[in-house]
Amino acid sequence: MKQAILEKIKEYKTIIIHRHVRPDPDAYGSQGGLAEIIKTSFPEKQVYVVGDDEVSLQYLNKMDEIKNEVYENALVIVCDTANQERVSDQRFNTGDFLIKIDHHPNEDPYGDIVWVDTTASSTSELIYEFYLSGKDQGLKLSTNGARLIFAGIVGDTGRFLYPSTTEKTFTYASELIKYPFSRSELYSQMYETPLSLAKFQGYLLYNFTMEKEGVAKVVITKEQLEQFNLKPQEASQLVSILGNIAGIKAWAFFVEEDDRIRVRLRSNGPVINEVAKKYNGGGHPLASGATIYSWDEVDKVMEGLEKAYQEYMKNSLN
Repeated sequence: MKQAILEKIKEYKTIIIHRHVRPDPDAYGSQGGLAEIIKTSFPEKQVYVVGDDEVSLQYLNKMDEIKNEVYENALVIVCDTANQERVSDQRFNTGDFLIKIDHHPNEDPYGDIVWVDTTASSTSELIYEFYLSGKDQGLKLSTNGARLIFAGIVGDTGRFLYPSTTEKTFTYASELIKYPFSRSELYSQMYETPLSLAKFQGYLLYNFTMEKEGVAKVVITKEQLEQFNLKPQEASQLVSILGNIAGIKAWAFFVEEDDRIRVRLRSNGPVINEVAKKYNGGGHPLASGATIYSWDEVDKVMEGLEKAYQEYMKNSLN
């Protein structure tokens, strides 16, 4: 698969790389890291990264603005995006050839070439793997490319704490940090917390609700966001804060947006992506997202989470 992707990259003069809406460091890291590999290896090619700019991630990369005609006879690559509707900039399907590179479950196998590996910690890890597979064929990795890929891996592994982190992940990270970028500066940019968000974190820790044994929830309304002067995406960044609390095995963040409620599901054991699938979502077994359209649906989501916890405990005893 990696060889087929490399051959397609060699074939096209124009390459446009997309990622998902509401991006995280892995989205930016895989998209930008791949772009850097191609630019450094094939300086004669026109390479663009597109999608809505995310202000909080502009320390990683900035998006290009391109006209519709650039897609004519172009190779399009979509990174870190499981479903077509989540691709940022829906022009992705107007190019000449489409490649999907992802580490989420492949429930929407769009594209002419589909490389999905759910065992990878991140799509950024896959991009580094792609580079390694093509080193002998001329692929090069710049310092900035290494920085972007490393940031993506760090972001999606929770600084190497999540179960998706493998021996291979650590091996790749150890190779990437040999490049001369400042890890301390990168960590500072990734994890510096604005005062308003720090205060909101304290508020959530005081006000989260413990449901039945092992399951918790956080409800964030528009009024609360306005009170702390936060955007929904900023509040969603705090989804992991319940993960270290004794007794909590699965939890949900309900974040109100304009016409919907975003649901962030996380787990320290129970498989929760099946719950997300029932509510317009999906994702990894221990980290998923969904969407509901009424506060009346919150109880139903929590019932699903409680069943997932009970199933997990039942299997743990067997």
